[in-house]
Amino acid sequence: MNVAVWGVLLAALVAVAAGTGATELKKVLQYEGDTARAVEEVHRRDSLSLLLMVFLLIVIVLTIWLFKVKSFRVLHETGFSLIYGILVGLIAKLSSKSEEIVPATCVNSSAVNSTENVPEKLFVAYSNSTYRYELAEKLFTDDSGGTYESTLLFDPETFFFVLLPPIIFFAGYDMRRKYFFRNIGAILVYAFAGTTISCFVIGLMMYAYTKTGWEVLPIGTDNLVECLLFGALISATDPVTVLAIFHDLHVDVDLFATVFGESVMNDAVAIVLFRSISEYSPSNGGAFEIAAVFKSIGIFIGVFVGSFAIGVFVGLICALFTKLTKIKEYPLMESGFFALVSYAAYLIAEAADLTGIVAVLFCGITQAHYTYFNLSKESRSRTKEFFELLNFLAENFVFVYMGLALFTFRYHQWNYGFIIFSFLAIAIGRVVNVVPLSFIINLKRRTKIPAKFQAMMIFSGLRGAIAFALAIRNTGSEVRQLFLTTTLVIVFITVFFNGGTTQMALSYLKIDVGVHPEQDRDILELEDPAAQRDDSDLFRMPQRSGRHAPTGVIRAWTGMDRRFVRPIFTSRGPPLTEIFPHYLHWLARFLTAPKERVVEDTSATTYTNEEALESASSVSGPSQLSFHDNDSNLDADLGGANEEELMITETMA
Repeated sequence: MNVAVWGVLLAALVAVAAGTGATELKKVLQYEGDTARAVEEVHRRDSLSLLLMVFLLIVIVLTIWLFKVKSFRVLHETGFSLIYGILVGLIAKLSSKSEEIVPATCVNSSAVNSTENVPEKLFVAYSNSTYRYELAEKLFTDDSGGTYESTLLFDPETFFFVLLPPIIFFAGYDMRRKYFFRNIGAILVYAFAGTTISCFVIGLMMYAYTKTGWEVLPIGTDNLVECLLFGALISATDPVTVLAIFHDLHVDVDLFATVFGESVMNDAVAIVLFRSISEYSPSNGGAFEIAAVFKSIGIFIGVFVGSFAIGVFVGLICALFTKLTKIKEYPLMESGFFALVSYAAYLIAEAADLTGIVAVLFCGITQAHYTYFNLSKESRSRTKEFFELLNFLAENFVFVYMGLALFTFRYHQWNYGFIIFSFLAIAIGRVVNVVPLSFIINLKRRTKIPAKFQAMMIFSGLRGAIAFALAIRNTGSEVRQLFLTTTLVIVFITVFFNGGTTQMALSYLKIDVGVHPEQDRDILELEDPAAQRDDSDLFRMPQRSGRHAPTGVIRAWTGMDRRFVRPIFTSRGPPLTEIFPHYLHWLARFLTAPKERVVEDTSATTYTNEEALESASSVSGPSQLSFHDNDSNLDADLGGANEEELMITETMA
C-alpha cells in the first residue's frame, strides 16, 4: 500500500516537472523566436535605409555628370544632394505612419526620482530569466501631443567614425601645399583667432537675444555656456560649393588657398573649441569662475597640441616604414597599409580622448609631404584616387542625410526668432573675424589682402558637414534640438544662396578669373632664375624683393626641412652620412633606404630619388648626371609643384 502511494506521488511529481519543463522550454523558444524576428526586422530596415541612400547617391552622380556635360556651375553637387534629400524626406514624412509608443509601468520606479538618475542599463527578472534593456533616447512630445521614437536613419556616431575622417584626411592629403604654406601665416590667424572671435561674437549675441524675452526658448535666459556652444559649432565653415566654382573658374591661387586653408583649419579649431567650452564647469554652479575658464583654455591647448602630435607622428612613422622596407614591391599591400595607418591616426586620437579630426588632418598633410614620395607609382595614383572617391561619396552622403533629417527628425524646435537672429549673428561674426584680422595681417604682409578678397572671404562663410555633425551628435535636450534645427536652416540657406550666387559675387567684386597657377610660377622664375622649377621646396620663392617672399620663421623651417627632415623621412636630398655627425653614421645607415645608392665622382655628385638612381645604374659617361621621374601627373597632384625633377649637385670634399 505504501509503495503504491509513493509510486503515485512520484508519478505526479514527474508529470508536474515535465509540464513545468515544457512550459519553460516553450517560453525560451518563444523568446528566441521573438528575438530572431526582431533581428530580422532591424536587418531589413537597415537594408532599406542603405538602399535608399545608395539610390540617392546614384541619382546624384548621374545628375552631376549631366550638369558637368552642360557646364552648369550655378549649384555644386552638395546642393543637389540637399535637394534630393529634402524631397525624399518629405515623401517619407507624408507617406509613413508613425506608431505611438505605449508607455509601460516600471516596477520600482520610485528609485528613479529625477532625469539624472535614469539608469543606462536595466535588468529585469521575469519568470526565472533575466532580461537586459539599454537606454536608447529620451522621448519627447511632438506638436500633435503624442510620444514617438526618433526616426533618424543612422547613429550620429556614424558621421564621426565613418564619414568625416575621409573628408578631412583628403583635405590634407590633396592640399596644394605650395600655395597653402605660402599663405600659412594668414591662414593660421584666420583659423585660430578668427574662429575664436566668431564663436564668442555669435555666442554673446545669441545670449543677448535670449535675454530679450521676445520668444519662449528652451535655452532659457541665463545659459551663456549653451550659447557659446552654439557659437562654436556654427563657426565651422564649409565653403565646398564656393571652392568648386573657384577651381572651375581658376580664381587667384592665393584667394583659393586662403579660403580653403582657413576652412580646413577652422573645422579643426571649431571642434576643439566646442569640446573646450563643453568642459567648462564652475564649481559654484552657474556663476562665472576664472579658474574654470583657464581650465577650458588648457583643455583647448592640450587637445589641439596632442591631436596634432598624434597625426604628425603617425604620418612620420608611415613615411619611415615605406622608406625603409620593400613594401612598394607589392603596391596593393602598400596602399592598404597607407589607408589603414591614416585611419588609425583618427582612432588613436579618439581613444586617447583627444580629437580625431585634428589628428587625421595633420596626418594627411604629413603623408602628402613625406610618405607620398616613398610610395610606388601605382600606390601614389591609387591612394589619390581612393581617397578622392571616399571624399566624394562621404561628402554627398552627409548632405543627403541633412536633407532627410529636415523631415525624418521629429523633435525640431522651430523658434523662428532665434533662427533669424542667428543669421545676423553669423554675418556680424564673420565680418568681425575677417576685416580686423586682415588689417593686422596686412601690416606685415608684403602681398596685401585687398578689400575685394576680404569681401569674398566673408561671402564664402558657408556652413556644412562639421556644423551638422556637431549639432546632431547630441539631441537629448530641447536646447540641442533647437541647435540642430537652426543649423540645418543655416546650412540650406548658405549652400543655396551663397553657393548659387558665387559667380555673381566674383563678377560684382571684379575678382580676376582664368588665372592659371603656371602664370604665377613663371613670374616668380623670371624674378629669381635660381628658383628654377624645383618646387619641392614649398617656399622656393624670391628671398629679397619677391612678391611672396616667406617670413623668417617659414624660411627657417623650410631650410631645416629641406636639409635635415626631408632626407630622413624620404629618399630625396643628400645622403644622411653627410648630414649626421661621424659618431651617428650607424643611425644614418639605418635610416637609409635599402636600395638607395649614391653616384659618386671626384668632382660632383647628383642625388635623386630611389627610382632615378636605379634607372641610372646602367648609365656610363660623365659623372654629373641628371635623372628625372616620368610621372607626368605628379605636377598636377601637387598643385603645380614638379617635385620629382630633383638634381642636387655638390662638390665632394
